[in-house]
Amino acid sequence: MSPPFLLFLSSLFLSFPFLSLSQQPPKGYLIDCGATGKSVIDGREWLPDDDFISSGTSKNLTVPDVVPTLYTVRSFPLQNNPRRKFCYVARVYGARYLIRTTYYYGGVNGLNFPSPPVFDQIVDGTFWSVVNTTEDYQKGLSSYYEGVFEAKGSTMSVCIAPNTYTESDPFISSLEMLILGDSLYNTTNFVSHALSLVARHSFGHNGSIIRYPDDQFDRYWEPYEENVSVIASNKTPPVSGFWNIPPSKVFERALSTAQLEPLELRWPPLSLPISTYYIALYFADNSDSMPSSSRVLDIHINDVRYYANLTVTPEGATVFATRWPLVGPTKITLSTSANSNISPLINAGEIFDVLRLGGRTHTKDVRALEEMKNSLRNLPLDWNGDPCLPLNYSWTGVTCSEGERIRVIALNLTSMDLLGSLSPSIANLTALSGIWLGNNSLLGVIPDLSSLKLLEILHLEDNQLSGDIPSSLGDIGSLRELFLQNNNLTGRIPDSLVGRPELDFRTSGNQFLSPPPS
Repeated sequence: MSPPFLLFLSSLFLSFPFLSLSQQPPKGYLIDCGATGKSVIDGREWLPDDDFISSGTSKNLTVPDVVPTLYTVRSFPLQNNPRRKFCYVARVYGARYLIRTTYYYGGVNGLNFPSPPVFDQIVDGTFWSVVNTTEDYQKGLSSYYEGVFEAKGSTMSVCIAPNTYTESDPFISSLEMLILGDSLYNTTNFVSHALSLVARHSFGHNGSIIRYPDDQFDRYWEPYEENVSVIASNKTPPVSGFWNIPPSKVFERALSTAQLEPLELRWPPLSLPISTYYIALYFADNSDSMPSSSRVLDIHINDVRYYANLTVTPEGATVFATRWPLVGPTKITLSTSANSNISPLINAGEIFDVLRLGGRTHTKDVRALEEMKNSLRNLPLDWNGDPCLPLNYSWTGVTCSEGERIRVIALNLTSMDLLGSLSPSIANLTALSGIWLGNNSLLGVIPDLSSLKLLEILHLEDNQLSGDIPSSLGDIGSLRELFLQNNNLTGRIPDSLVGRPELDFRTSGNQFLSPPPS
């Protein structure tokens, strides 16, 4: 079994070209939620969100002196269904994406709800996290959440969803979906996992958040100070050889101790739920030490050895663990090794919760439902994102199987005021056992459904369907209920549907040339 950590020195890992800070910003989407037009902020274009989402309401905040992307939000109706998700859907490439959601409440739900709502956020079929911005909002701050997810198809969805604790309409202020370099965090198996940021700090830094253009990928590095010594330096190592390519600015300052005593950090500065975590620590000795000085560290996390005899040089080093178990408060201890004669230091750190992906609905079913959406109008608002996942967040009217192979097994959109026609793509939902589309305003013909070998129930009554009854319906041996009454169907009753005692077949209220079966 391989160890849970790896060490890469820049002198041994030089496969990346030097990347200057004058390069183009990261590609992807900057979405100003609720905005009505494009805007340019710090030289980067932000898009309105109406091309990415079809539900929710744009609202303006009346709070003065906030950054431009916080002036508007998109708000989503809570109504009576706490398990309905509202999804932004963006076209993506087969790449790794940094996804950042930002929230600033601004009292948008009115005086009866002075505190922001608590709700969930979801990426594709994976529950990402609970969004609870109450503490930040009480301090007058916005809140952001960041994760690293790999695109699995041609689109990626980021969804907002009420949960059982949601008391008012959920909302979102901005959404960023930025392509990361393939080399970043690449010891994570993104086929089955994603990373959810817990903390990312530049130790000893006391200014504003370090981000683009200092960080070419626009990651946020927050300032972090402890009651210990701070070493400042104008010399920084070239970051092109660093694992995860941190910005050079984080190496301008470091936390240290005045003597050879250990350096203890209560980091990250919050109690952690039990899980496994990706931890990366960054070091570079840019102090004006004597040539004979040697800075060698032993690193412990909660008194468990994390790495021993790390030699910190001006070229720098990254030490990271891909799956480290943690729970509760965390203490990182840096102590000098026996062969070290100067104090320990640390420049920066990142810690992510390692998320197991929740899976995806079978691609064939997703495509079939998307084609159905194109032929129907007035569908439920939550028909975006993954149709089945996460569990309990399937689309309204969609029932799905469980297990590793997620299939759509039933459609029930009875009395939904649907308009449009029934797409032939419904025949590609080959795991369906029941279809209930009665009491709507569907037009057109009934498509060939003979591929639905598991179908037991087909309710199309009380619509405006026309044309003949497809004789292929008689090829579905499992069919037990076929309700076609009160449409505009014509022609003859297919012989394949006549004389089947096990079939409850209803056809009254149509204009057939032959009488219905007795």
